[in-house]
Amino acid sequence: MSERQKELLKEIVESYIATAKPVGSKSLCKKLKCSSATIRNEMAHLEDLGLLEKNHISSGRIPSEMGYKYYVTHLMKPKELSEKDANKLQTIFRNQGLALTDAMEACMEIISEITNYTSVVLGKSSNENALQQVSIIPLKNNEIVALVCTDKGVVQNKKFTLPKTISIQEVVKTCEIINKMLIGTPINEVSTRLEYEIKPVIAEKINQYETIFSIFTQTFQDFANKPNETVHVNGKNLLLKEPEYNNVEEIRNIMEKFEDKSLIEKIDSRDHEGGVNIYIGEESEFDPNVTVIKTTYNRNGEEGTIAIIGPKRMEYDRVVGLLNFINKELNEGDKNG
Repeated sequence: MSERQKELLKEIVESYIATAKPVGSKSLCKKLKCSSATIRNEMAHLEDLGLLEKNHISSGRIPSEMGYKYYVTHLMKPKELSEKDANKLQTIFRNQGLALTDAMEACMEIISEITNYTSVVLGKSSNENALQQVSIIPLKNNEIVALVCTDKGVVQNKKFTLPKTISIQEVVKTCEIINKMLIGTPINEVSTRLEYEIKPVIAEKINQYETIFSIFTQTFQDFANKPNETVHVNGKNLLLKEPEYNNVEEIRNIMEKFEDKSLIEKIDSRDHEGGVNIYIGEESEFDPNVTVIKTTYNRNGEEGTIAIIGPKRMEYDRVVGLLNFINKELNEGDKNG
């Protein structure tokens, strides 16, 4: 490709990103300082290379998937974050009193606000979680929920139906004993301590202690066996404001995908090495009409993925600049931590 062809492709991609309208040759004459006929010839060449597509409605061209990929690899320069947006994010990341899961959730809200795209954070806590609290929440019809919370902010729950012979008060009393004796215990050690230290104590104080003991045993076993993952999706509806989603079928399709946790979790795959990575269309493994731009983090033993999902006609320079900034902040926070 000649320099003029590269410049032409860059102009077409950035114009289409900004307007969502096919780009005609006349609008490019002044910018590239050449005739409409020359630009049409160059457009035809870029189309032959598979970098542009002709729009069926007009004679203008739009970038192809390959065109976007060439643009982000060779022509795009990341935009620096504005001072105002940078300060918003730094305030969150540098708040020592905020658990990382809460910080990431707040961060996602700001990302969606800045970009007008959907943001996703998939966190995975390390095995260094320690027990912070066990709670029992009574429901109707003798049902209860056992809630386990760790010092890293990971929360998991399990529902049980109590036999009518067991009172909720006895379950709550057992819960209080566990909290008193096991707070601060690493999660992977809780089951052992439950068996050898807690069981003898509740055997003396609680009627039908075996049944109640089994509730807590199952809850902690489930917690230990499950990967401690958190999934937060912010700004799902923002994607629907894009002109690409102008009919009911397309809206239903993308909304169903956002409700499919297994599909969202695919975004978390660690198939890249650091930095910011861009997956356009089919390679996003989420939807052929979107781009997923993501980065991973590892801070104080907690790791995960931050992703921004938008149309293929996404402001790549702005999103990459934003994720570069977040990546740097998280890494510096890890060093400073």
